[in-house]
Amino acid sequence: MKYLAIAAGVFCATGAIADVPELTVYTYDSFVSDWGPGPAVETAFEEICGCDLKFVGVGDGAALLARVKLEGARSAADVVLGLDTNLTQAARDSGLFAPHGVEAGYDLPLVWSDDLFVPYDWGYFAFVHEVGEDVPGDFRALGESDRKIIIQDPRSSTPGLGLLMWVKAAYGAEAGEIWAGLADNIVTVTKGWSEAYGLFLEGEADMVLSYTTSPAYHLIAEEDASKAAAPFAEGHYLQIELAGKLAASDQPDLADRFLEFMVSDAFQSVIPTTNWMYPAVVPESGLPAGFETLIAPDKALLVPSEEAAMVRDEALAEWLGALSR
Repeated sequence: MKYLAIAAGVFCATGAIADVPELTVYTYDSFVSDWGPGPAVETAFEEICGCDLKFVGVGDGAALLARVKLEGARSAADVVLGLDTNLTQAARDSGLFAPHGVEAGYDLPLVWSDDLFVPYDWGYFAFVHEVGEDVPGDFRALGESDRKIIIQDPRSSTPGLGLLMWVKAAYGAEAGEIWAGLADNIVTVTKGWSEAYGLFLEGEADMVLSYTTSPAYHLIAEEDASKAAAPFAEGHYLQIELAGKLAASDQPDLADRFLEFMVSDAFQSVIPTTNWMYPAVVPESGLPAGFETLIAPDKALLVPSEEAAMVRDEALAEWLGALSR
């Protein structure tokens, strides 16, 4: 009888564990790194959801959509976190995403209305450099300079794609000419942001494609004021990062709860000093000290999401053509 009681206890404990629902969120690698938002978000959400939140790093942002499109309705993901407005139309056209019911008072540079995708942070792309260095003030000057840069591949990285859209939005039909001028400045093209930024910190280039908010990391986390973002006269391209629920999710209610959680103070207060971006909803505590030192672009550039796929194809062809010469 004693052994039967023990066996019954083990069975009940196993059953209790099995009953805990699991929510799987596909995201980019830096989000789930030890220094990214993932660990704090996981802890905070699990405290209120009675679930097991499982983040899965899937390379960089642009790789996320490719992954779920490949997996289709068989995907293990319930939520995809890390798309942006350059990808939302393609994501919408895939038919893989379901509507959300999230409402929030967003603090974004534009009015937000989208029934499929919920914003969680935003920022402007910029080239980061060492303070005190002579840096160009626009893309033409950069191409004419001897400054060496590291960028990301637009086929796998949202910053890389953002750079394509930035050049295209600023120069239109002259974008190919701009890329031809930049080709000699490019040291390497990395698959994702983390690789590129790491190489820059190792001294492999003078400038790296990142964000206007990147210097805040060095200032706040490292007490290092040696990095800055170069203001460009053309303006800076806006990125709004988003998450969406997959229609095939076997945890739709839990996915909805996570999307709601994303716009709460518990999630948004983590973003500035882990993802080093502006929160989509500024928390009650405000932005951390140090963010006021960042450059504020005079002009924001953004290709409307419904036009992004068409613009992307043309811009990608121009980029590939210039770099293959």
